[in-house]
Amino acid sequence: MASSSAVNSSLLREQLSALTGSEYVRRPRSAEAIGGILPAWIVTPGSEQEVASVLHLANEMDLAVIPRGGGSKLAWGNPPRGADLVLSLERLNRVEEHAWADLTVTVQAGCTIESLQQTLALHKQRLAIDPLWPHRATVGGVLSANDTGAMRLCFGALRDLVIGITLALPDGTLAKSGGKVVKNVAGYDLPKLTTGAGGTLGVITRAIFRVHPLPAKTQTLSIRAETLNGMQRLILALLGSNVAFSAIQVRAASASVPVIDVALEGTDAGLPSQVDRIQGLASPALAGPEDGSVWAARERLWLAESGAANAGPSDGAVVKISVIPSAIQNTLAMVERSSAAHRAAWRAVIQGTGIGWISLEADAAHFPELLEQLRTEIEGEGGSLVVQRLPFGAQGLDVWGNPGDALPLMRALKDQFDPKSTLNPGRYVGGI
Repeated sequence: MASSSAVNSSLLREQLSALTGSEYVRRPRSAEAIGGILPAWIVTPGSEQEVASVLHLANEMDLAVIPRGGGSKLAWGNPPRGADLVLSLERLNRVEEHAWADLTVTVQAGCTIESLQQTLALHKQRLAIDPLWPHRATVGGVLSANDTGAMRLCFGALRDLVIGITLALPDGTLAKSGGKVVKNVAGYDLPKLTTGAGGTLGVITRAIFRVHPLPAKTQTLSIRAETLNGMQRLILALLGSNVAFSAIQVRAASASVPVIDVALEGTDAGLPSQVDRIQGLASPALAGPEDGSVWAARERLWLAESGAANAGPSDGAVVKISVIPSAIQNTLAMVERSSAAHRAAWRAVIQGTGIGWISLEADAAHFPELLEQLRTEIEGEGGSLVVQRLPFGAQGLDVWGNPGDALPLMRALKDQFDPKSTLNPGRYVGGI
């Protein structure tokens, strides 16, 4: 395991301790290495100003900083070129203001999604997202990774839900954009710019979201599709219908028929008519109501092939794909062909938006060719494939894929916000 090549002297610790308190500066454990690099220090600021001050110090000393929330997605992206400091947001974990009458909430970036949802539920409201591992995932981490979930189909992406943000920049500035009203168009749009930027432009310290009421009742239906063609036709029929669903996903795997899950929200009086409409579209393939656990299928892709709740982590690959909804059938057929050629087992969860995740289990030697083949075919159809986990022995593959014409603009933004590449150096698209 490599260690940080940057300053790790007692002088640096003294400087960090002067900003945050000595009890909030510590050496990392071996398990806290990032991309094989063990940071020199982990520092945990207690306020936005302390975050900005730590960043300013690191920037002046040419140190590489890795922001961290709950750490659930810290392995996503390229390995960093350096990792001198881990800047933990775990102390910035409060819900600052829930303006329930205005349907907005202001929350610190280190607050977990689970904790935020529990606070909102006191007034029968929610943030309409369902990201991975909500008990660990934090507001800042979810925004940086742009991880929403199947509810995106009904409620929109994170960029549609975040209406204000505070960002600590490497020069020590605290930049704010947006506000607590749902309609806000003034100023530089930092919320949309930093969502999905992987923590490469600044460190999110606070966010303001629009929220939605909790539904009176929910119901999940699952539909077996005997063929990929039948699955595709039913998905398009559902998307084109007047059924008021909140989420749609497809679960598929090697040598098995796909299953379509539909989440419904409404009232005791209204839900039966929605079920009847789906029955008319799906008949006679409707498998019946589910208990809702099917919506954890995306998390189970990260476990061993059994997918059982007590299964250990898988040593396979997990990739995120994005295709148009009408191409789901062709995409799954591509995955089946490529996996069979490389003797790989696969499982997939694809949402009605066309965003999906595929878990691949194979000998490590097969992964480079398998993933490049899949990426070439999916990009050839106008989609994308991003590798979110690689097994040991298959490192060195391009994680992000072809950025297209956007890369020069991305580099220009990085140069403007973080000219010394202090934050997450090399982790983003194109090695940004």
